[in-house]
Amino acid sequence: MPNIEVLTLSVNSILSLSPLAGCLSLSELYLRRNMIPSLSELSHLRPLTRLRVLWLAENPCCGTDATQYRLTVLRCLPRLQKLDNQVVTDDEISLALMEGEEVTTPPGSIQNQHTTNGLQDAETENDPLNYNMEETNKIREELGMKPLSRDKFSSLSSPSTRESKTIKKSHALDAVLLLLKDLDEEELHVVHTATQNRLQMYTLDSERLTKTQQTQKTAEIQH
Repeated sequence: MPNIEVLTLSVNSILSLSPLAGCLSLSELYLRRNMIPSLSELSHLRPLTRLRVLWLAENPCCGTDATQYRLTVLRCLPRLQKLDNQVVTDDEISLALMEGEEVTTPPGSIQNQHTTNGLQDAETENDPLNYNMEETNKIREELGMKPLSRDKFSSLSSPSTRESKTIKKSHALDAVLLLLKDLDEEELHVVHTATQNRLQMYTLDSERLTKTQQTQKTAEIQH
């Protein structure tokens, strides 16, 4: 359900959040009193850039240290404006980025597998090529770009190191461009400054390389 915006699932014995990773329009999520075992499940919510309200209290993952729990959640999901019915402050976010624990993807986690008439469509659902193609084209569609055909992804089944790097860069660029739409003015200024600094590094490296090449040529001529 990629268009759903508010979802209430409290008291449902939920164990995993992986099925929510595709709910990209979700802004409010209520998961109070479920069976979520670890905060690592929050990694599935990272793609939800519009998520602003989360209620996660009374789950096993909350533990006994309420302060550390809150800081860890906010480090993983710094865009939240309200957590467990309490407003999130800027100071909390700053503290969370320093003292909150890093949330990693649960080991052995896989994309939730859908079923059709009770039977798994193994030919499509378990095909990483098909999954990567769908995810990439979803991003391209939101950016107003034309979708890519399946033959463009043929190298994914056994990509070389160089091809893998190219694919990762393409995904990263698409993701960055998509996230820009959700940033406010202050956040865009931060990105702008970081981009300028990065470009200056490339310019300096390029100038050093040019000077080195010129020096080598001069030395060869003199020799």
